[in-house]
Amino acid sequence: MSENGHSTTLAIAYKGGAIGQSYEHWREQICRGFCRLDVEPSKGKRIDCTIKLAPIASLALATAEGVSGQFARTRELLSDGCDDFVLVSATGGPLHVTQNGKSITLAQSQMCLTEMNVTGTIGFNGTERFTTTRIPRRALLGVSPKAEQKLSQPLSENAALLAMIDRYYALSAELAPSLDAVGQRMSAQHLIDLVGLLVGADGSAAEFAMQRGHSAAQLELIKADALDKLDQCDLAIGPLAKSRGLSERQAQRLFAQAGTTFTQFVMEQRLLLARRLLAAPQHRHGKISTVANAAGFGDLSYFNRAFRKRFGATPSDMRAAIDASIP
Repeated sequence: MSENGHSTTLAIAYKGGAIGQSYEHWREQICRGFCRLDVEPSKGKRIDCTIKLAPIASLALATAEGVSGQFARTRELLSDGCDDFVLVSATGGPLHVTQNGKSITLAQSQMCLTEMNVTGTIGFNGTERFTTTRIPRRALLGVSPKAEQKLSQPLSENAALLAMIDRYYALSAELAPSLDAVGQRMSAQHLIDLVGLLVGADGSAAEFAMQRGHSAAQLELIKADALDKLDQCDLAIGPLAKSRGLSERQAQRLFAQAGTTFTQFVMEQRLLLARRLLAAPQHRHGKISTVANAAGFGDLSYFNRAFRKRFGATPSDMRAAIDASIP
């Protein structure tokens, strides 16, 4: 965690033998210290892997890939008292996981729920890749009191929910450095709610998790998809909703519950994008129409009016002000 309360995403790679000062530092500081796992080669005598870490509020997100590396929750490490749940997602498989001596094989896109208070291993030999989400036990049990019944078994019944968790995981990890404390807590809770639904929340807990977590995550994913397509003048909510398994009306309702509309959201983001482009060196001396098109405005007059209404200055005036401020 950085001093301003934001998460810091780290990418740490290690290639070399399981011996020496560099290995011991990586093993103690990253593997045992943050991940609370020991590490050794999964084949031969060398480790070759990359770990990306993103702490978000109460959660610890980790993405691992490589050609040799096995991470273990050993009896020695159990003394730290950590009893968190860990959701393992096989992004490349088959992935082999053990829990308390039990072997679990996950095909690509499958997940399983494990726990930190028993011994276990996870690793790769070349094609395997995985992500893990470490969740405080009490937080997940608050959403899904029966979560322990789903331990150490492949979770593949709800393909749509699995895909949504993977996508929201990626979005959360990507945005981690820019989220403030409130944003971190909200993102963490949404992810916990999704995992709770996956492992079997029921009754009022399921309804609450659906409203609080599932809906919010759906909205954030639609927003992320829209941001990737802002340059498309014909951007519409219908196709984005369909790609998320929703009807257009359901997606519109998500925006309404957040106090806005899809049209308002897209307009605001396009104008903010246009302002950033005007200040970018590669666009500073180009045509205003080029900036308008890049931000998804097909009508230059409309772009000028909307920009002036939002920022109190025309795009040309703002560019002139930016140029004047540059030494």
